Amino acid sequence: MIWTQYWKSESEPVVTTAARGRAAKIGLVLGAGAARGWAHIGALQELAAIGIVPEIVVGSSIGALVGGCYASGRLPMLEDFARSLTRRRMLGLIDVSFVGGGLIGGERLRAKLEAELGGVRIEDLPIRFAAVATEIGGGHEIWLQRGLLTEAIRASYALPGVFEPVRVEGRWLFDGAIVNPVPVSVARALGAERVIAFNISSDSAGRGTAIQHPFGQVEPHPALAEPANDAGGVIARWWRSAPRASDPEAAPPGLMTVMVNAFDILQDRIMRSRLAGDPPDALVQLKVGKIGMFEFNRADELIAIGREAVRKAAAEIAERIETPRIETPAT
Repeated sequence: MIWTQYWKSESEPVVTTAARGRAAKIGLVLGAGAARGWAHIGALQELAAIGIVPEIVVGSSIGALVGGCYASGRLPMLEDFARSLTRRRMLGLIDVSFVGGGLIGGERLRAKLEAELGGVRIEDLPIRFAAVATEIGGGHEIWLQRGLLTEAIRASYALPGVFEPVRVEGRWLFDGAIVNPVPVSVARALGAERVIAFNISSDSAGRGTAIQHPFGQVEPHPALAEPANDAGGVIARWWRSAPRASDPEAAPPGLMTVMVNAFDILQDRIMRSRLAGDPPDALVQLKVGKIGMFEFNRADELIAIGREAVRKAAAEIAERIETPRIETPAT
């Protein structure tokens, strides 16, 4: 496994201009965003339809899963799996864990990944690929560029507190979205001369505004005292959606909703900062804010959103990544 920390990216060549005599090398970046990442599938399909084929693919969190399947030629498999998910089937893939570093053990998802991608190594992929993860303790940004693809994907999507961290070559890793949700910098360091990025975490209406509200006593909701008779009941309560501000009688949001929403807000702030410092040549915003981060059962809508976003942006994408061929002058 090749490790590249964000403060040591000089170990990889950075190319900023098109090489002479050929078109620019295109890098594709797939951003983090949990279930909303199914939109990447449709975006990739539409990108292929307009004739754009990247030579480098980089993903963070769910972007690593979709990007890894794309780079290995298994995107159709992932699409079939995503479209087949229902709420009941989602619960069947969740193995609740009350010990360890996450609420979900992740062994059932691991088994599913191994069944489809087991034995596939990143260095053998036909497209250069990297998954971004975060090292626990040091907080270093890790670029996984060699080794088992399943290991890299699992480390990249290991949402803190939800999934258990993944140990890779002696290091404990979790979600890459903590340090680089839309890793444009990684694609450039790996040699991309033109970068297209798909962002799925920046269209929540009203995000970042200040709301003035009088202080008042907060009463515990009776639903919190209800016992959980089985694992399914516990999971359902974890995922209880956030109530509308206008509904004072609604039950409070569940544990998972609180954790994921907090993480989503932090991720959005980090993403904006990183993109301001290293913007892609073409940024496609996939408008998925109306869909929850754990609504994996809404793949049909998300894939359609991804296709439509790229279809609308096709002309702009082509214009921004187009680089004239430069012939080497005769000597």
